[in-house]
Amino acid sequence: MVAQGNDLRHRAIALCRSGMRNAEVARRLGVPPGTVSYWLHVDRSRRGECPGRRPPPSCPRCDETPLDEVAYAYLLGLYLGDGHIVQHSRHRVPSLMITCSEKWTGLIDEAERAMRAVFPQNRTCRVRKTGALNVKVYSKHLWCLFPQHGEGRKHERHIALEPWQQAIVDRYPWGFIRGLIHSDGCRITNWTTRIVAGERKRYEYPRYFFTNKSDDIRRLLTDTLDKVGVEWRVTRRGNDPYNVSVARREAVALMDRFIGPKH
Repeated sequence: MVAQGNDLRHRAIALCRSGMRNAEVARRLGVPPGTVSYWLHVDRSRRGECPGRRPPPSCPRCDETPLDEVAYAYLLGLYLGDGHIVQHSRHRVPSLMITCSEKWTGLIDEAERAMRAVFPQNRTCRVRKTGALNVKVYSKHLWCLFPQHGEGRKHERHIALEPWQQAIVDRYPWGFIRGLIHSDGCRITNWTTRIVAGERKRYEYPRYFFTNKSDDIRRLLTDTLDKVGVEWRVTRRGNDPYNVSVARREAVALMDRFIGPKH
């Protein structure tokens, strides 16, 4: 029995070293996740990889450590659209969550890559919800990098970029636009009909939409679209101007070069 237990422990450690998540290792081997974590901790201690309490992760705002600005511009757009920061009473640090539909597997992967690039010393995770998935990262410096956080919903409070954030968006406008479109936007095929030579014909054309209740967030998008030369207009949902539309052929072609449909 001891030999069998040791064999299971060795298999678990090998799978963890290969990059597999602890929870997946536990599921595959049929052991509790806490057991896998303990085995991995003991193994790291024996190899001298657990010298004690690690220094806290550095912060580009507090410590002037390097920031991956390309990834940050994209993550900022995702946050303003479908992201929020929370701190539960039982957690020592807050978490940033980007909520994605389960069908957008490419978007989920890209969101997690951006988080890892912006927070290279912090682990990310994925938490399933009904019909959706939260991509999460924990960091005590989230409020430093996302000062737009506040009480209440985003469309119920003022949202503005700090000068240092605006400078990043100005350097990487397409990353910021991609983040916003990937969160609260879409690329669809519109259609209409026209009478040509006495016959009604159907015409289809691609179009980008961005839908957000916040006047400030929509303005951040349209100001950035202006800077990259994309024509847009506001369309209403009832009496509310929630939608930003990009429909002109040249503008859609330019968006397709840098954005494209979600996947």
